[in-house]
Amino acid sequence: MSGHNQMKLSFASRSENEAFARITVAAFVSQMDPTMEQLDEIKTVVSEAVTNAIIHGYDGNTEGTVTVEAEIDGDTVTISISDQGKGIEDLELARQPLFTSRPELERSGMGFTIMENFMDVFEVVSTEIGGTSLKMKKRIESKKALFN
Repeated sequence: MSGHNQMKLSFASRSENEAFARITVAAFVSQMDPTMEQLDEIKTVVSEAVTNAIIHGYDGNTEGTVTVEAEIDGDTVTISISDQGKGIEDLELARQPLFTSRPELERSGMGFTIMENFMDVFEVVSTEIGGTSLKMKKRIESKKALFN
């Protein structure tokens, strides 16, 4: 696939909006003709990132805003998810498998690990007063290319 396309979505930091974000990004990426596995991985990372923004960035406060952007450039999709909530206190610790700052919510602490494993590029920037921004990239080899 060639070409360039982009989308941007902002919504209230409510847990019920996580599915909305996941489905919207999946629909947008579908134009690249990904495999089911690739689409499932993208839906999973969007779900993890949005859930983290709501639970950790805003502590479940529904007054915040989560922004999701996706950009297609040739065979690569870039997904950016950001919040303006409280940032991550210790980013290196937060990136460790099984670490969670909210054990009372029975969180597994695998969100960053999953995102890193499912995407080709995973970057996170966080400041205590500016919120957190994730930028992830994945190359999509369309199903059509696989059968030719």
